Amino acid sequence: MTSASDISAGRLAAGAYDEAFCDLHASLDQHEARVAAERCLFCYDAPCVNACPTGIDIPLFIRQIATGNVQGAGKTILDSNIFGGMCARVCPTETLCEEACVRNDAEGKPVIIGELQRHATDAVMASGRQLYRQGPRTGKRVAVVGAGPAGLSCAHRLATLGYDVVVFDGRPKPGGLNEHGIASYKAPNNFAQAEVEWMLDVGGIDLRCGQMLGRDFTLADLRRDFDAVFLARVWPITRHGRGHRPSIAGALVRVLACYAGAGM
Repeated sequence: MTSASDISAGRLAAGAYDEAFCDLHASLDQHEARVAAERCLFCYDAPCVNACPTGIDIPLFIRQIATGNVQGAGKTILDSNIFGGMCARVCPTETLCEEACVRNDAEGKPVIIGELQRHATDAVMASGRQLYRQGPRTGKRVAVVGAGPAGLSCAHRLATLGYDVVVFDGRPKPGGLNEHGIASYKAPNNFAQAEVEWMLDVGGIDLRCGQMLGRDFTLADLRRDFDAVFLARVWPITRHGRGHRPSIAGALVRVLACYAGAGM
C-alpha cells in the first residue's frame, strides 16, 4: 500500500523560516558583556587557554572587554585565530575552554567565553575597521589550494608577511567547511561569506574559485609558477570526531620552513 508523500517545500511563511533559523542566542550588549567579563579571575597559566585548540589568550581578551577595549579584545582573538568570529558561533566551548574554567568549581557555572568572543569579533567586523594590511612586499608568490579555514588562514598570515598569495578552490564560493559544511542556522545572515570578505580585505590575496587541482591545473604547474605551494586539503574525520589533522599553525610553520630553505 502506498500513499502520497506529504513532503513539500514552502509550507511556512517566509517570516516563520526567519524566526525558526535565527540565532539561538542574541548577541551580548555592552553592559551584559562587561558584567560577564568581570566574572573572569584572569588566571595565570589559565586552564581555558590550555583547552583552546587555537591558543587564544582568553584572560587577556576578557580583561580588555571588562575595561571597555572591545576592539583590542577582537584583535587579541584574531591574532591567534583569524576565524574567531565563526569559531565563537560553532566551537563546542562547553567541552573545551568553558569546561576548563575555574568558575565551575566555585559556582558551577563558567565564564561565557564563547559569547564574549563573539561580542568582541562582531564588534570588529561591525566597525568596518580593517586590523591587518599586507606587509612590505617580498616579491615572492605562494599558491594555496583550498579556500577553507586552513587555506584562508594560511593565505591571510602570508599576506601580512608580505607575500602575494593566489588561492584556488574548486567550488564556486570560498569558505570550505564554514560555508558548505555548517548548518546555516548556526551562522545566519550569510556570516561565513562576510567573514571571508573581511579577511580578504587585508590585500595581497587573489581568490580564484572554480579552479580545481587535477582538472584545471596540476601540482607541476603550481611548482613552476610559484615560489611555494600550500595544499589545504580536507582531512578525514572518524565517526568519533577525531582524525589525523595537523594544526593550521603547525602546517604554516612547515610551509614557512620551506620558504627559508628556498631562500625566501
